[in-house]
Formats: sequence, C-alpha cells, structure tokens
Amino acid sequence: MKAVVFTLGCKVNDVESGSIIRGLEELGYEVSRELEPADLYIVNTCAVTGEAERKSRQAIGKALKFNTQAKVIVCGCASEKSPASFAGKNVTAVVGAQRKNRVLEIVRAGFEEAFCGVQIENAGGRYEEMMLPDCLKTRRFVKIQDGCNRFCSYCVIPYLRGRSRSRNLESAAEEILLGGAFETVITGIDISDYKDENGRDLADLMLAVKDADTRIRLGSMEVGLITSRFLNALKQVKNFAPQFHLSLQSGSNAVLKSMNRHYTREEYLEKCQMIKEAFPYAAITTDIIAGFPTETEADFEASLRIVREAGFAQIHAFPYSPREGTNAFKKYKELPFSVKKERVERLLQAGASEREKYMRGFLGKTLNVVPEQCENGFTQGYSENYIRVYVEGETEKRLLQVCAERLFKDGVLAKLIK
Repeated sequence: MKAVVFTLGCKVNDVESGSIIRGLEELGYEVSRELEPADLYIVNTCAVTGEAERKSRQAIGKALKFNTQAKVIVCGCASEKSPASFAGKNVTAVVGAQRKNRVLEIVRAGFEEAFCGVQIENAGGRYEEMMLPDCLKTRRFVKIQDGCNRFCSYCVIPYLRGRSRSRNLESAAEEILLGGAFETVITGIDISDYKDENGRDLADLMLAVKDADTRIRLGSMEVGLITSRFLNALKQVKNFAPQFHLSLQSGSNAVLKSMNRHYTREEYLEKCQMIKEAFPYAAITTDIIAGFPTETEADFEASLRIVREAGFAQIHAFPYSPREGTNAFKKYKELPFSVKKERVERLLQAGASEREKYMRGFLGKTLNVVPEQCENGFTQGYSENYIRVYVEGETEKRLLQVCAERLFKDGVLAKLIK
C-alpha cells in the first residue's frame, strides 16, 4: 500500500506530518512526502494566508489526478477554519488543526463509516503527544509547544490551533537528546510561551539538554523571552547555534499597537542589544509585515530604519493578508495591493544590504556547517549563525569546519578545513 503525506505551511505542520508518516509506516504503508500515485493521500493544510488556504484546497485535486479512486484525509489549520470546503468526493475524513492523532486512528480503523465526514475536535487544553517523527535529512525538528495566547490582530492561528499548551520537559528533552541528526531545531507555534505542567520554561529545557551532542537551534521567538536568565541558560548549551529569529512585524510603535503586539520598537532594539552582548557574533533574523491597514508611509519608514538599526542578518518580509475572523479584518480597510507590493520590495532591498554586511564580517573566519545537499557541484548547508555556505565538491555527511572566502550566490563560498 502506498500513502502520500503532503504538507503545506509551517515547520510545526512538517513535524506533525513526520509523526503521521512514522505511524503509517508501522501500519505497513510505503510513504512519500511528494504528490505521486498512491492509495491514500493525507493533506496537512495551512491557513496563515488566503493563498495558503487556496493551495491547500488545490492539493486535493492535484492528488486525485494521480488516482481518482484514492482515499483522502484532510487535516490542519485550513480544514479547521472551513471544514465544509474540504468535504467532498473521495474525502474520507476532515480533521482539524488539533488532535492530529485522529488521522492514524481513522486509518487503523479501516476507514469505517463512523469516521467519515467532518471530525473537528480540540485538544482539551492539554498538549497532545504524537509518535516520534521520521528524521529528515541532517536536521531534526522537535516540537515542544502548540497553540497561541497572543491574539495578534492580524492572525487567525490562535482561533484554529487553540490556547497555548506545552510538552512535558522530560519528554521534550528525551527527544532532543536522542540525537540522530547533526542539528536539532526546537519548534512550536509559540516556543516563547513554553511552560510545562510543572512550571518549567524554555530556559529550564535548555539547561536540561545543555550537554547534547546535536547542535541546538531555536525557532521563532518573541521579545519577552529575551532576559538575562534565558541568555545565561543558552550560554551553557554546549552546541548552541547563535541565531535568534526575533519576531518584529513592524518598526512603528503605532502599528505595533494596532497589531496587538505588546512591545515598542525601543524595547525590541534593547533586546537585540542584550543578545549581541551575550553572543557577539549572533545572527538576529526577523519577520516584517508590509502594508498593515494602519501603516502610513511614515510608519513604513520606521520599519525601514529598524532594519538598519537592528543590523538584521536576514529578514522575511511579506504583505499583509486579511484573515476573516481576526480583529484587523473587522476593524480596518485593506491598503491597495500596489502599496503593499512596493513596500515589500523596499524592505527586501534593505534586508539584502544588511545581510551582505553581516556576511562580510565572517570572511576569513571559521564556520561550522551542517551539510544538507550537493547540487551543481557544491555541498550546501548552514553555519551555526545561519549563513548559507557553499563548499566546492561533494563532502561526506558530517559537521564540517570551513573558512569563509568570499560572498557567493545567497551566502558565502568556503574552503574545507577539516
């Protein structure tokens, strides 16, 4: 039997798909992550933008072109948001963003009629443990938290994923310490809000895995997480990757307030300075929304300035996407697409300039690289501070020590030291 688990959206979705894949393999399925001929398709959807929802719906039609008689199970945020839009011919069940273990329950039960139709259930306020996911490439993602309590005015995810809930520290630490990958990325919907049932937070978890052999990288984090206590905990982690993806969204205090983001640009820059004092060579990366409905040209200029002031190593800039059900959707009129597009382009130009400046600071210096693939004659991977590194020729899959020689493509060209 052949199954395809097709994933859209975030790394959390990807981890959950990995757990489903492991379960399907134990049930005797041959499993692929790419759309191809199969007997069963599981589509793990995304709803972060309208475009993501559209692609989620399209994925079902694309899958059925390979086998019109195949069974389809849909899960994820888009199906949680509008389950009826996914119900149809060949769709055996529609599961939501929570209780994704239900997917394997449906398969184990032989797709009984009782399971057919829409089955949206919540996790009841408790973290749902899933099977250990299959390990992808040289990087493993470990999910430690789900849900969100922040309710940013533009974001629909808290309404779909539910309130924040965290994995037991011992369970999370055990998976991290299992190894099996050169690098482990700690992920969740909001890892900054990690706190298990015994009140232990992310600093406690980092101390519990401080001697891990795997390189530890943290996923996206919020301003409030950056404290002296947290940074001191990270300094004790033997193989910590000093990249801080510190979510910004806007450099304007007025826009941050209308976004329901609970910090100011001054507080954000203060946290950046704390990071640089603790980790002088750290990469600070971020996300910025362009064209939020309340954003004036002056507000946007504040976002451009903070790109330079923070010295970001990389930014992800994207246009505001109105999401039905959010406060921003109810309160504000969307800006013209042309305005949003032009602002995204200006942000990306500013970000590219800062990224080049950051990378130039490492020319002639030693970097440690996790190789991921060999393509067009170059081994490619990321350094500890998230610089894309290219090494000529194919190398063995091990942690590489290299010397950065010059800027190359979207990163640096480096020479292998050992």
